[in-house]
Amino acid sequence: MLQVPYKTANRVFWIIDNGSSHRGEPFVERLQKKWPNAIAVHLPIHASWLNQIEIYFAIVQKKALTPNDFPSLQAVEERLLNFQTRYQEIARPFSWKFTRKDLKEKLKLVSDHIIKQYEPAAFQALKTENLLSWNKIQETSSVYANT
Repeated sequence: MLQVPYKTANRVFWIIDNGSSHRGEPFVERLQKKWPNAIAVHLPIHASWLNQIEIYFAIVQKKALTPNDFPSLQAVEERLLNFQTRYQEIARPFSWKFTRKDLKEKLKLVSDHIIKQYEPAAFQALKTENLLSWNKIQETSSVYANT
């Protein structure tokens, strides 16, 4: 944030998970106080599959840290360093199979859930498509993209 282009940008988006050290309004306020052009964008809760480091941590947990039977911290360090060396030799890019269609289906499930949970009973019978059309979402998105 102290170097160009971040320092001179109107806005810098920080894409972050919901870890306890950077969750909620207090974090947003601290971030804005330190860097007024920084905007925190939290990933959805339970969406660790969107976060590349969470995927890597899951691999490390499964391949290097299970079972958790280390006699010392030095043994943990050695196992992690050996795993890192080996993984750098064999790792391949992730093959993403999640499509726009998949995303649209997930968003529909989430929006249906939110509507059922928070809207008055009279609106629960309405289909999601009737409440907010895709064109309206695109119009709104383009407004935000140009601000």
